[in-house]
Amino acid sequence: MGAGDGFRAPAAVISAGLLSVLGLSWFWSLLALLGVYLCSGGWRFLYVAACTIKRDLVGLCILLRVKFFMHHYIRTRSTVPSIFAQRVALHPDKAALVEESTGEVWSFSELDRRSNTVAQWAVAQGWRSGDVVAVFMESRPLMVVLWLGLAKVGVEPALINFNLRRDSLMHCMGVSGARGMVFGAELLDAVLEVKESLSSLSLFCTGSSPAESLDSLSAQNLDDLLASSPDTPPAVTHSKGFNDRLFYIYTSGTTGLPKAAIIVHSRYYRIAAFGYYSFGLGPDDVVYCCLPLYHSAGNIVGVGQCMLHGLTVVIRRKFSASRFWDDCVKYNCTVVQYIGEICRYLLSQPVRPSESRHQVRVAMGNGLRPNVWEDFMKRFNIKRIGEFYGATECNCSLANMDNKVGACGFNSVILPSVYPIRLLRADEDSMELIRDSRGLCVPCKPGEPGIIVGRINPHDPLRRFDGYANQEATNKKISHNVFKQGDSAYVSGVEGKAGMAAIVDVTNDFNCETFLRDVQNALPSYARPVFLRLSPEVDKTGTFKIQKTRLQKEGFDPRQTSDRLYFLHSRLARYESLTEELYSAIMQGKLSL
Repeated sequence: MGAGDGFRAPAAVISAGLLSVLGLSWFWSLLALLGVYLCSGGWRFLYVAACTIKRDLVGLCILLRVKFFMHHYIRTRSTVPSIFAQRVALHPDKAALVEESTGEVWSFSELDRRSNTVAQWAVAQGWRSGDVVAVFMESRPLMVVLWLGLAKVGVEPALINFNLRRDSLMHCMGVSGARGMVFGAELLDAVLEVKESLSSLSLFCTGSSPAESLDSLSAQNLDDLLASSPDTPPAVTHSKGFNDRLFYIYTSGTTGLPKAAIIVHSRYYRIAAFGYYSFGLGPDDVVYCCLPLYHSAGNIVGVGQCMLHGLTVVIRRKFSASRFWDDCVKYNCTVVQYIGEICRYLLSQPVRPSESRHQVRVAMGNGLRPNVWEDFMKRFNIKRIGEFYGATECNCSLANMDNKVGACGFNSVILPSVYPIRLLRADEDSMELIRDSRGLCVPCKPGEPGIIVGRINPHDPLRRFDGYANQEATNKKISHNVFKQGDSAYVSGVEGKAGMAAIVDVTNDFNCETFLRDVQNALPSYARPVFLRLSPEVDKTGTFKIQKTRLQKEGFDPRQTSDRLYFLHSRLARYESLTEELYSAIMQGKLSL
Protein backbone atom coordinates (compact mmCIF):
# COMPACT_ATOMS: atom_id res chain seq x y z
CA MET A 1 0.00 0.00 0.00
CA GLY A 2 1.43 3.38 -0.88
CA ALA A 3 0.73 6.79 -2.22
CA GLY A 4 -0.52 7.27 -5.79
CA ASP A 5 0.32 9.89 -8.38
CA GLY A 6 -1.88 13.00 -8.42
CA PHE A 7 -2.99 15.58 -11.00
CA ARG A 8 -0.64 18.27 -12.22
CA ALA A 9 -3.19 21.03 -12.18
CA PRO A 10 -1.02 24.07 -13.05
CA ALA A 11 0.19 22.60 -16.39
CA ALA A 12 -3.35 21.57 -17.31
CA VAL A 13 -4.80 25.01 -16.53
CA ILE A 14 -2.11 26.83 -18.51
CA SER A 15 -2.59 24.53 -21.50
CA ALA A 16 -6.35 25.03 -21.45
CA GLY A 17 -5.88 28.80 -21.40
CA LEU A 18 -3.56 28.76 -24.39
CA LEU A 19 -5.93 26.60 -26.39
CA SER A 20 -8.80 28.92 -25.62
CA VAL A 21 -6.78 31.90 -26.83
CA LEU A 22 -5.96 30.08 -30.06
CA GLY A 23 -9.68 29.68 -30.69
CA LEU A 24 -9.62 25.89 -31.18
CA SER A 25 -12.85 23.97 -30.78
CA TRP A 26 -13.76 22.49 -27.39
CA PHE A 27 -13.20 18.98 -28.75
CA TRP A 28 -9.62 19.66 -29.80
CA SER A 29 -9.05 21.59 -26.61
CA LEU A 30 -10.17 18.61 -24.55
CA LEU A 31 -8.06 16.24 -26.61
CA ALA A 32 -4.99 18.43 -26.27
CA LEU A 33 -5.61 18.82 -22.54
CA LEU A 34 -5.79 15.05 -22.17
CA GLY A 35 -2.53 14.72 -24.08
CA VAL A 36 -0.77 17.16 -21.77
CA TYR A 37 -2.17 15.36 -18.73
CA LEU A 38 -1.04 11.93 -19.95
CA CYS A 39 2.41 13.17 -20.91
CA SER A 40 2.85 14.62 -17.42
CA GLY A 41 2.29 11.23 -15.76
CA GLY A 42 -1.49 11.16 -15.59
CA TRP A 43 -1.58 7.89 -17.52
CA ARG A 44 -0.53 6.11 -14.36
CA PHE A 45 -3.45 7.58 -12.43
CA LEU A 46 -5.88 6.42 -15.12
CA TYR A 47 -4.36 2.95 -15.11
CA VAL A 48 -4.55 2.65 -11.32
CA ALA A 49 -8.11 4.02 -11.35
CA ALA A 50 -9.20 1.46 -13.94
CA CYS A 51 -7.70 -1.39 -11.89
CA THR A 52 -9.15 -0.30 -8.54
CA ILE A 53 -12.41 1.47 -9.28
CA LYS A 54 -14.60 -1.59 -8.62
CA ARG A 55 -12.92 -2.25 -5.26
CA ASP A 56 -13.06 1.42 -4.31
CA LEU A 57 -16.75 1.75 -5.16
CA VAL A 58 -17.55 -1.34 -3.07
CA GLY A 59 -15.60 0.20 -0.20
CA LEU A 60 -17.38 3.52 -0.65
CA CYS A 61 -20.81 1.85 -0.53
CA ILE A 62 -19.88 0.01 2.68
CA LEU A 63 -18.50 3.21 4.21
CA LEU A 64 -21.63 5.21 3.37
CA ARG A 65 -23.89 2.44 4.68
CA VAL A 66 -22.10 2.28 8.04
CA LYS A 67 -21.98 6.06 8.23
CA PHE A 68 -25.72 6.33 7.56
CA PHE A 69 -26.61 3.95 10.40
CA MET A 70 -24.14 5.63 12.76
CA HIS A 71 -25.65 9.06 12.21
CA HIS A 72 -29.13 7.57 12.71
CA TYR A 73 -28.08 6.05 16.04
CA ILE A 74 -26.45 9.32 17.09
CA ARG A 75 -29.67 11.24 16.40
CA THR A 76 -31.78 8.69 18.31
CA ARG A 77 -29.22 8.47 21.17
CA SER A 78 -29.07 4.72 20.75
CA THR A 79 -26.67 2.44 22.62
CA VAL A 80 -25.46 -1.11 22.11
CA PRO A 81 -28.07 -2.43 24.62
CA SER A 82 -30.89 -0.58 22.82
CA ILE A 83 -29.80 -1.95 19.42
CA PHE A 84 -29.59 -5.42 20.95
CA ALA A 85 -33.15 -4.98 22.25
CA GLN A 86 -34.28 -4.58 18.62
CA ARG A 87 -32.69 -7.95 17.77
CA VAL A 88 -34.46 -9.54 20.72
CA ALA A 89 -37.81 -8.21 19.50
CA LEU A 90 -37.18 -9.53 15.97
CA HIS A 91 -36.31 -13.11 16.92
CA PRO A 92 -36.58 -13.80 20.67
CA ASP A 93 -36.25 -17.58 20.35
CA LYS A 94 -33.32 -17.68 17.94
CA ALA A 95 -30.00 -18.97 19.31
CA ALA A 96 -27.83 -16.00 20.27
CA LEU A 97 -24.85 -17.58 22.03
CA VAL A 98 -23.72 -21.19 22.33
CA GLU A 99 -21.33 -22.24 25.10
CA GLU A 100 -19.10 -24.90 23.52
CA SER A 101 -17.85 -26.37 26.80
CA THR A 102 -21.37 -27.27 27.99
CA GLY A 103 -23.37 -27.23 24.77
CA GLU A 104 -25.80 -24.79 26.38
CA VAL A 105 -27.71 -22.60 23.93
CA TRP A 106 -28.75 -19.10 25.00
CA SER A 107 -31.62 -17.59 23.01
CA PHE A 108 -31.85 -13.84 22.42
CA SER A 109 -34.66 -13.52 24.95
CA GLU A 110 -32.73 -15.54 27.55
CA LEU A 111 -29.61 -13.46 27.00
CA ASP A 112 -31.75 -10.36 27.48
CA ARG A 113 -33.33 -11.66 30.70
CA ARG A 114 -30.02 -12.75 32.19
CA SER A 115 -28.45 -9.40 31.44
CA ASN A 116 -31.42 -7.78 33.16
CA THR A 117 -30.59 -9.67 36.36
CA VAL A 118 -27.05 -8.27 36.15
CA ALA A 119 -28.38 -4.74 35.65
CA GLN A 120 -30.75 -5.06 38.63
CA TRP A 121 -27.92 -6.46 40.77
CA ALA A 122 -25.63 -3.59 39.77
CA VAL A 123 -28.27 -1.04 40.81
CA ALA A 124 -28.68 -2.86 44.13
CA GLN A 125 -24.94 -2.47 44.74
CA GLY A 126 -25.32 1.28 44.51
CA TRP A 127 -23.33 1.58 41.29
CA ARG A 128 -24.32 4.42 39.02
CA SER A 129 -23.70 5.54 35.46
CA GLY A 130 -20.00 6.16 34.91
CA ASP A 131 -18.82 3.78 37.64
CA VAL A 132 -16.33 1.10 36.54
CA VAL A 133 -16.45 -2.61 37.41
CA ALA A 134 -13.65 -4.98 36.40
CA VAL A 135 -14.54 -8.33 34.76
CA PHE A 136 -11.82 -10.97 35.10
CA MET A 137 -12.76 -14.39 33.73
CA GLU A 138 -12.19 -16.83 30.90
CA SER A 139 -14.31 -16.52 27.76
CA ARG A 140 -17.90 -17.73 28.02
CA PRO A 141 -21.43 -16.35 27.46
CA LEU A 142 -21.66 -15.20 31.08
CA MET A 143 -18.98 -12.62 30.35
CA VAL A 144 -21.20 -11.15 27.63
CA VAL A 145 -24.16 -11.19 30.02
CA LEU A 146 -22.11 -9.26 32.58
CA TRP A 147 -20.90 -6.43 30.36
CA LEU A 148 -24.27 -6.13 28.60
CA GLY A 149 -26.14 -5.98 31.90
CA LEU A 150 -23.77 -3.40 33.38
CA ALA A 151 -24.05 -1.31 30.20
CA LYS A 152 -27.84 -1.27 30.50
CA VAL A 153 -27.49 0.93 33.59
CA GLY A 154 -24.51 2.93 32.37
CA VAL A 155 -21.86 1.10 34.42
CA GLU A 156 -18.62 0.67 32.47
CA PRO A 157 -16.96 -2.77 32.56
CA ALA A 158 -13.16 -3.03 32.37
CA LEU A 159 -12.43 -6.30 30.56
CA ILE A 160 -9.25 -7.66 32.14
CA ASN A 161 -6.95 -10.06 30.30
CA PHE A 162 -7.22 -13.38 32.18
CA ASN A 163 -3.50 -14.07 31.57
CA LEU A 164 -2.41 -11.17 33.75
CA ARG A 165 -0.92 -11.72 37.18
CA ARG A 166 0.35 -9.64 40.10
CA ASP A 167 1.77 -6.23 39.09
CA SER A 168 0.27 -6.26 35.59
CA LEU A 169 -3.12 -7.25 36.97
CA MET A 170 -3.09 -4.55 39.63
CA HIS A 171 -1.94 -1.96 37.10
CA CYS A 172 -5.01 -2.69 34.96
CA MET A 173 -7.26 -2.48 37.99
CA GLY A 174 -5.70 0.81 39.02
CA VAL A 175 -5.86 2.66 35.68
CA SER A 176 -9.53 1.78 35.25
CA GLY A 177 -10.54 3.21 38.62
CA ALA A 178 -12.78 0.18 39.21
CA ARG A 179 -15.07 0.16 42.25
CA GLY A 180 -15.68 -3.57 42.09
CA MET A 181 -14.46 -6.77 40.50
CA VAL A 182 -16.21 -9.87 39.18
CA PHE A 183 -13.90 -12.84 38.71
CA GLY A 184 -14.29 -16.43 37.59
CA ALA A 185 -13.54 -19.27 40.00
CA GLU A 186 -10.92 -20.52 37.53
CA LEU A 187 -8.88 -17.39 38.35
CA LEU A 188 -9.22 -17.58 42.12
CA ASP A 189 -5.50 -18.22 42.66
CA ALA A 190 -4.58 -15.14 40.62
CA VAL A 191 -6.93 -13.02 42.74
CA LEU A 192 -5.62 -14.48 46.00
CA GLU A 193 -2.08 -13.46 44.99
CA VAL A 194 -3.09 -9.79 45.10
CA LYS A 195 -5.81 -9.86 47.75
CA GLU A 196 -4.14 -7.22 49.94
CA SER A 197 -4.30 -4.77 47.04
CA LEU A 198 -7.99 -5.49 46.46
CA SER A 199 -9.17 -4.87 50.00
CA SER A 200 -10.94 -1.62 49.13
CA LEU A 201 -13.02 -3.16 46.31
CA SER A 202 -16.27 -5.07 46.28
CA LEU A 203 -15.43 -8.59 45.05
CA PHE A 204 -17.78 -11.14 43.49
CA CYS A 205 -16.98 -14.66 42.32
CA THR A 206 -18.86 -16.77 39.75
CA GLY A 207 -18.38 -20.52 39.70
CA SER A 208 -17.55 -23.08 42.36
CA SER A 209 -14.97 -21.87 44.88
CA PRO A 210 -14.05 -22.95 48.44
CA ALA A 211 -15.98 -20.92 51.01
CA GLU A 212 -12.86 -20.27 53.05
CA SER A 213 -11.11 -18.71 50.03
CA LEU A 214 -14.03 -16.39 49.38
CA ASP A 215 -14.14 -15.48 53.06
CA SER A 216 -10.43 -14.56 53.01
CA LEU A 217 -11.19 -12.17 50.15
CA SER A 218 -14.47 -10.92 51.64
CA ALA A 219 -15.94 -11.91 48.25
CA GLN A 220 -19.60 -12.74 47.63
CA ASN A 221 -21.01 -15.52 45.47
CA LEU A 222 -22.32 -13.79 42.35
CA ASP A 223 -24.32 -16.79 41.14
CA ASP A 224 -26.49 -16.72 44.28
CA LEU A 225 -27.01 -12.96 43.99
CA LEU A 226 -28.07 -13.17 40.34
CA ALA A 227 -30.41 -16.07 41.05
CA SER A 228 -32.41 -13.83 43.40
CA SER A 229 -32.24 -10.74 41.19
CA PRO A 230 -35.30 -9.72 39.08
CA ASP A 231 -35.03 -10.44 35.35
CA THR A 232 -37.22 -7.50 34.36
CA PRO A 233 -35.70 -4.54 32.49
CA PRO A 234 -34.08 -2.04 34.86
CA ALA A 235 -35.25 1.54 35.03
CA VAL A 236 -32.87 3.43 32.75
CA THR A 237 -31.65 6.43 34.73
CA HIS A 238 -28.50 7.23 32.76
CA SER A 239 -28.37 9.66 29.85
CA LYS A 240 -25.69 7.96 27.77
CA GLY A 241 -25.80 8.14 24.00
CA PHE A 242 -24.02 6.60 21.02
CA ASN A 243 -20.73 8.45 21.58
CA ASP A 244 -20.52 7.76 25.32
CA ARG A 245 -18.41 5.11 27.04
CA LEU A 246 -19.42 1.45 26.84
CA PHE A 247 -16.42 -0.39 28.33
CA TYR A 248 -12.62 -0.58 28.45
CA ILE A 249 -10.44 -2.99 26.49
CA TYR A 250 -6.72 -3.18 27.25
CA THR A 251 -3.81 -3.14 24.84
CA SER A 252 -1.64 -6.24 24.94
CA GLY A 253 1.16 -4.61 26.92
CA THR A 254 3.93 -6.33 24.95
CA THR A 255 6.22 -3.31 25.02
CA GLY A 256 5.02 -1.84 28.33
CA LEU A 257 2.15 -2.00 30.76
CA PRO A 258 -1.33 -2.41 29.18
CA LYS A 259 -3.32 0.73 28.41
CA ALA A 260 -7.09 0.90 28.98
CA ALA A 261 -8.58 1.84 25.59
CA ILE A 262 -11.94 3.64 25.79
CA ILE A 263 -14.63 1.89 23.74
CA VAL A 264 -17.68 4.06 23.17
CA HIS A 265 -20.96 2.63 21.82
CA SER A 266 -20.33 4.06 18.35
CA ARG A 267 -16.89 2.46 18.15
CA TYR A 268 -18.34 -0.93 19.10
CA TYR A 269 -20.90 -0.55 16.32
CA ARG A 270 -18.36 0.68 13.78
CA ILE A 271 -15.94 -2.25 14.29
CA ALA A 272 -18.67 -4.91 14.18
CA ALA A 273 -20.53 -3.32 11.27
CA PHE A 274 -17.46 -3.00 9.07
CA GLY A 275 -16.75 -6.69 9.64
CA TYR A 276 -20.34 -7.61 8.80
CA TYR A 277 -20.59 -5.63 5.56
CA SER A 278 -16.97 -5.91 4.38
CA PHE A 279 -16.88 -9.70 4.47
CA GLY A 280 -20.37 -10.41 3.19
CA LEU A 281 -21.91 -11.80 6.37
CA GLY A 282 -25.66 -12.41 6.66
CA PRO A 283 -28.26 -12.95 9.41
CA ASP A 284 -28.23 -16.74 8.93
CA ASP A 285 -24.48 -17.10 9.48
CA VAL A 286 -23.12 -18.88 12.55
CA VAL A 287 -19.82 -17.50 13.88
CA TYR A 288 -17.25 -19.71 15.61
CA CYS A 289 -15.31 -17.62 18.15
CA CYS A 290 -12.35 -19.18 19.93
CA LEU A 291 -10.67 -15.84 20.62
CA PRO A 292 -10.55 -14.21 24.08
CA LEU A 293 -13.50 -11.99 24.91
CA TYR A 294 -11.33 -9.51 26.79
CA HIS A 295 -10.21 -8.21 23.40
CA SER A 296 -11.96 -6.55 20.48
CA ALA A 297 -11.45 -9.39 17.98
CA GLY A 298 -13.56 -11.77 20.06
CA ASN A 299 -15.92 -9.42 21.87
CA ILE A 300 -16.65 -6.93 19.07
CA VAL A 301 -15.80 -8.45 15.68
CA GLY A 302 -17.20 -11.80 16.86
CA VAL A 303 -19.84 -11.32 19.57
CA GLY A 304 -20.80 -7.97 18.03
CA GLN A 305 -22.42 -9.87 15.13
CA CYS A 306 -24.86 -11.32 17.67
CA MET A 307 -25.45 -8.04 19.51
CA LEU A 308 -26.02 -5.86 16.45
CA HIS A 309 -26.95 -8.12 13.53
CA GLY A 310 -28.71 -11.09 15.13
CA LEU A 311 -26.19 -13.82 14.22
CA THR A 312 -25.57 -16.91 16.33
CA VAL A 313 -22.08 -16.99 17.90
CA VAL A 314 -20.47 -20.15 19.28
CA ILE A 315 -18.01 -19.31 22.09
CA ARG A 316 -15.11 -21.61 22.95
CA ARG A 317 -13.11 -20.79 26.09
CA LYS A 318 -9.73 -21.41 24.47
CA PHE A 319 -8.50 -22.23 20.98
CA SER A 320 -7.97 -25.92 20.23
CA ALA A 321 -6.35 -26.87 16.91
CA SER A 322 -7.46 -30.50 17.25
CA ARG A 323 -11.11 -29.64 17.98
CA PHE A 324 -11.49 -26.63 15.66
CA TRP A 325 -13.13 -28.29 12.64
CA ASP A 326 -15.07 -30.79 14.75
CA ASP A 327 -16.70 -27.85 16.53
CA CYS A 328 -17.49 -26.16 13.21
CA VAL A 329 -19.24 -29.30 11.96
CA LYS A 330 -21.08 -29.86 15.24
CA TYR A 331 -22.54 -26.35 15.38
CA ASN A 332 -22.96 -25.76 11.61
CA CYS A 333 -20.62 -22.77 11.66
CA THR A 334 -20.27 -20.75 8.46
CA VAL A 335 -17.81 -18.10 9.69
CA VAL A 336 -14.65 -18.61 11.77
CA GLN A 337 -12.31 -16.16 13.44
CA TYR A 338 -8.54 -16.31 13.52
CA ILE A 339 -5.72 -14.20 14.83
CA GLY A 340 -1.96 -14.46 14.55
CA GLU A 341 -0.74 -18.00 14.05
CA ILE A 342 -4.06 -19.86 14.38
CA CYS A 343 -4.22 -20.69 10.66
CA ARG A 344 -0.66 -22.04 10.70
CA TYR A 345 -1.47 -24.19 13.72
CA LEU A 346 -4.47 -25.63 11.87
CA LEU A 347 -2.35 -26.41 8.82
CA SER A 348 0.15 -28.27 10.97
CA GLN A 349 -2.57 -30.63 12.23
CA PRO A 350 -2.99 -34.09 10.66
CA VAL A 351 -5.77 -34.42 8.09
CA ARG A 352 -9.11 -35.32 9.68
CA PRO A 353 -12.57 -35.95 8.13
CA SER A 354 -14.20 -32.88 9.72
CA GLU A 355 -11.99 -30.46 7.79
CA SER A 356 -13.79 -31.39 4.57
CA ARG A 357 -17.31 -31.73 6.06
CA HIS A 358 -17.71 -28.25 7.49
CA GLN A 359 -19.80 -25.42 5.99
CA VAL A 360 -17.37 -22.58 6.70
CA ARG A 361 -17.13 -20.07 3.85
CA VAL A 362 -15.52 -17.04 5.54
CA ALA A 363 -12.50 -16.79 7.85
CA MET A 364 -12.03 -13.30 9.31
CA GLY A 365 -9.23 -11.96 11.43
CA ASN A 366 -5.80 -10.40 11.27
CA GLY A 367 -2.19 -11.52 11.17
CA LEU A 368 -2.50 -14.21 8.47
CA ARG A 369 0.89 -14.60 6.83
CA PRO A 370 0.97 -14.51 3.02
CA ASN A 371 2.88 -17.80 2.85
CA VAL A 372 0.07 -19.52 4.78
CA TRP A 373 -2.88 -17.75 3.12
CA GLU A 374 -3.35 -19.80 -0.07
CA ASP A 375 -2.51 -23.14 1.55
CA PHE A 376 -5.15 -22.46 4.21
CA MET A 377 -7.84 -21.59 1.66
CA LYS A 378 -7.03 -24.59 -0.54
CA ARG A 379 -6.76 -27.28 2.13
CA PHE A 380 -9.87 -26.24 4.08
CA ASN A 381 -11.89 -25.01 1.09
CA ILE A 382 -12.39 -21.50 2.49
CA LYS A 383 -13.95 -19.23 -0.14
CA ARG A 384 -13.12 -15.91 1.47
CA ILE A 385 -10.47 -14.51 3.82
CA GLY A 386 -11.60 -11.39 5.67
CA GLU A 387 -8.23 -10.00 6.73
CA PHE A 388 -8.23 -6.62 8.46
CA TYR A 389 -5.82 -4.27 10.18
CA GLY A 390 -6.37 -1.92 13.07
CA ALA A 391 -5.81 -1.53 16.78
CA THR A 392 -8.87 -1.53 19.02
CA GLU A 393 -8.67 2.21 19.61
CA CYS A 394 -7.46 3.42 16.19
CA ASN A 395 -9.28 5.50 13.57
CA CYS A 396 -7.37 4.08 10.60
CA SER A 397 -8.66 0.52 10.29
CA LEU A 398 -8.33 -1.31 6.98
CA ALA A 399 -10.17 -4.30 5.54
CA ASN A 400 -9.56 -6.64 2.61
CA MET A 401 -12.89 -6.24 0.82
CA ASP A 402 -11.99 -7.92 -2.48
CA ASN A 403 -10.42 -11.18 -1.23
CA LYS A 404 -6.98 -10.24 -2.57
CA VAL A 405 -4.41 -12.75 -1.33
CA GLY A 406 -1.96 -11.26 1.17
CA ALA A 407 -3.68 -7.88 1.57
CA CYS A 408 -4.94 -6.43 4.86
CA GLY A 409 -6.74 -3.55 3.17
CA PHE A 410 -6.26 -0.68 0.76
CA ASN A 411 -5.95 3.09 0.49
CA SER A 412 -7.96 4.54 -2.38
CA VAL A 413 -6.01 6.49 -4.98
CA ILE A 414 -9.05 7.98 -6.70
CA LEU A 415 -10.98 8.85 -3.50
CA PRO A 416 -8.23 9.57 -0.92
CA SER A 417 -10.16 12.20 1.05
CA VAL A 418 -13.19 9.98 1.67
CA TYR A 419 -11.23 7.93 4.21
CA PRO A 420 -8.23 10.12 5.14
CA ILE A 421 -5.51 7.69 6.15
CA ARG A 422 -1.92 7.75 4.92
CA LEU A 423 1.22 5.67 5.08
CA LEU A 424 3.99 8.03 6.23
CA ARG A 425 7.74 7.76 6.34
CA ALA A 426 9.34 7.13 9.72
CA ASP A 427 12.86 6.90 11.11
CA GLU A 428 13.62 3.19 11.43
CA ASP A 429 15.53 3.66 14.67
CA SER A 430 13.30 6.01 16.62
CA MET A 431 10.05 5.30 14.70
CA GLU A 432 9.45 9.07 14.72
CA LEU A 433 7.59 10.49 11.71
CA ILE A 434 9.88 12.20 9.17
CA ARG A 435 8.94 15.78 8.26
CA ASP A 436 9.68 18.02 5.29
CA SER A 437 10.89 21.64 5.19
CA ARG A 438 7.37 22.85 5.98
CA GLY A 439 7.18 20.72 9.11
CA LEU A 440 4.60 18.35 7.59
CA CYS A 441 4.86 14.58 7.41
CA VAL A 442 6.18 12.86 4.28
CA PRO A 443 3.97 10.29 2.48
CA CYS A 444 5.52 6.98 1.49
CA LYS A 445 6.14 6.12 -2.14
CA PRO A 446 4.53 2.98 -3.61
CA GLY A 447 6.09 -0.11 -2.04
CA GLU A 448 7.81 1.86 0.73
CA PRO A 449 7.18 0.80 4.36
CA GLY A 450 5.92 3.33 6.86
CA ILE A 451 3.50 4.08 9.67
CA ILE A 452 -0.26 4.34 9.13
CA VAL A 453 -1.96 7.43 10.50
CA GLY A 454 -5.58 8.56 10.48
CA ARG A 455 -6.71 12.19 10.50
CA ILE A 456 -8.69 13.00 13.65
CA ASN A 457 -12.10 14.66 13.46
CA PRO A 458 -13.82 14.64 16.87
CA HIS A 459 -17.19 15.42 15.24
CA ASP A 460 -17.12 12.37 12.94
CA PRO A 461 -17.65 8.99 14.70
CA LEU A 462 -15.49 7.31 12.04
CA ARG A 463 -12.61 9.74 12.49
CA ARG A 464 -12.62 10.43 16.24
CA PHE A 465 -9.97 9.05 18.59
CA ASP A 466 -11.34 8.32 22.05
CA GLY A 467 -7.97 7.42 23.53
CA TYR A 468 -7.25 5.76 26.85
CA ALA A 469 -8.27 6.09 30.46
CA ASN A 470 -4.89 7.76 31.01
CA GLN A 471 -4.68 11.17 29.30
CA GLU A 472 -0.90 11.07 29.03
CA ALA A 473 -1.08 7.79 27.12
CA THR A 474 -3.71 9.37 24.84
CA ASN A 475 -1.52 12.36 24.07
CA LYS A 476 1.39 10.13 23.05
CA LYS A 477 -0.68 8.59 20.24
CA ILE A 478 -1.57 11.95 18.67
CA SER A 479 0.69 13.77 16.23
CA HIS A 480 0.06 17.36 15.09
CA ASN A 481 0.68 19.15 11.78
CA VAL A 482 0.54 15.89 9.83
CA PHE A 483 -1.39 16.53 6.60
CA LYS A 484 -1.53 20.30 7.01
CA GLN A 485 -0.71 22.92 9.62
CA GLY A 486 -3.04 22.77 12.63
CA ASP A 487 -4.44 19.26 12.11
CA SER A 488 -3.94 16.16 14.23
CA ALA A 489 -3.78 12.43 13.55
CA TYR A 490 -3.73 9.12 15.37
CA VAL A 491 -0.38 7.36 14.93
CA SER A 492 -0.58 3.54 14.92
CA GLY A 493 1.69 1.54 17.39
CA VAL A 494 3.11 -1.74 17.05
CA GLU A 495 1.77 -4.35 19.42
CA GLY A 496 2.24 -8.10 19.23
CA LYS A 497 4.22 -10.98 20.60
CA ALA A 498 7.50 -10.17 22.37
CA GLY A 499 10.54 -10.89 20.23
CA MET A 500 14.04 -10.85 21.72
CA ALA A 501 15.49 -9.60 24.98
CA ALA A 502 19.15 -8.53 24.88
CA ILE A 503 20.70 -9.01 28.33
CA VAL A 504 24.12 -7.96 29.62
CA ASP A 505 25.84 -10.95 31.25
CA VAL A 506 29.29 -9.75 32.30
CA THR A 507 29.95 -12.58 34.77
CA ASN A 508 28.63 -15.32 32.48
CA ASP A 509 26.32 -16.70 35.18
CA PHE A 510 22.88 -15.98 33.69
CA ASN A 511 20.38 -18.72 34.60
CA CYS A 512 17.72 -19.32 31.93
CA GLU A 513 15.54 -21.45 34.22
CA THR A 514 15.38 -18.78 36.90
CA PHE A 515 14.68 -16.10 34.30
CA LEU A 516 11.83 -18.12 32.76
CA ARG A 517 10.30 -18.81 36.16
CA ASP A 518 10.38 -15.09 36.99
CA VAL A 519 8.79 -13.97 33.72
CA GLN A 520 6.15 -16.70 33.97
CA ASN A 521 5.13 -15.28 37.35
CA ALA A 522 5.16 -11.67 36.18
CA LEU A 523 4.16 -11.63 32.50
CA PRO A 524 1.44 -13.14 30.29
CA SER A 525 2.66 -15.67 27.71
CA TYR A 526 2.69 -13.24 24.76
CA ALA A 527 4.90 -10.76 26.65
CA ARG A 528 7.61 -13.31 27.48
CA PRO A 529 10.67 -13.01 25.19
CA VAL A 530 10.83 -15.77 22.58
CA PHE A 531 14.57 -15.23 22.10
CA LEU A 532 17.35 -14.28 24.50
CA ARG A 533 20.66 -12.74 23.52
CA LEU A 534 23.36 -12.70 26.22
CA SER A 535 26.12 -10.16 25.61
CA PRO A 536 29.16 -9.08 27.64
CA GLU A 537 28.14 -5.47 26.98
CA VAL A 538 25.50 -3.43 25.16
CA ASP A 539 26.50 -0.98 22.43
CA LYS A 540 25.61 2.63 23.12
CA THR A 541 25.42 5.71 20.94
CA GLY A 542 27.48 8.84 21.52
CA THR A 543 24.67 10.15 23.72
CA PHE A 544 24.63 6.94 25.77
CA LYS A 545 21.44 5.57 24.27
CA ILE A 546 21.19 1.85 23.60
CA GLN A 547 22.16 1.07 19.98
CA LYS A 548 19.19 -1.06 18.93
CA THR A 549 19.60 -0.91 15.16
CA ARG A 550 22.41 -3.48 14.96
CA LEU A 551 20.58 -5.85 17.29
CA GLN A 552 17.41 -5.56 15.20
CA LYS A 553 19.24 -6.22 11.93
CA GLU A 554 21.13 -9.23 13.27
CA GLY A 555 18.01 -10.66 14.86
CA PHE A 556 18.44 -14.18 16.21
CA ASP A 557 20.72 -15.45 13.45
CA PRO A 558 23.66 -17.27 15.13
CA ARG A 559 25.77 -16.67 12.01
CA GLN A 560 25.62 -12.92 12.62
CA THR A 561 26.93 -12.78 16.19
CA SER A 562 29.15 -14.54 18.69
CA ASP A 563 26.73 -13.73 21.55
CA ARG A 564 24.93 -16.64 23.18
CA LEU A 565 21.42 -17.09 21.78
CA TYR A 566 18.47 -19.01 23.24
CA PHE A 567 14.88 -19.56 22.16
CA LEU A 568 11.79 -20.44 24.18
CA HIS A 569 10.76 -23.93 23.08
CA SER A 570 6.99 -23.86 23.50
CA ARG A 571 6.55 -27.64 23.65
CA LEU A 572 9.32 -28.23 26.20
CA ALA A 573 8.55 -24.97 28.09
CA ARG A 574 12.21 -24.01 28.46
CA TYR A 575 14.91 -21.91 26.82
CA GLU A 576 17.10 -23.93 24.43
CA SER A 577 20.48 -22.97 22.99
CA LEU A 578 19.94 -21.73 19.44
CA THR A 579 22.20 -23.50 16.94
CA GLU A 580 22.43 -22.92 13.19
CA GLU A 581 20.43 -26.11 12.59
CA LEU A 582 17.64 -24.96 14.88
CA TYR A 583 17.73 -21.51 13.31
CA SER A 584 17.21 -23.05 9.87
CA ALA A 585 14.32 -25.18 11.18
CA ILE A 586 12.64 -22.06 12.60
CA MET A 587 13.08 -20.09 9.38
CA GLN A 588 11.65 -22.97 7.33
CA GLY A 589 8.61 -23.25 9.60
CA LYS A 590 9.55 -26.74 10.76
CA LEU A 591 9.85 -25.72 14.40
CA SER A 592 6.96 -23.95 16.12
CA LEU A 593 7.84 -21.34 18.73
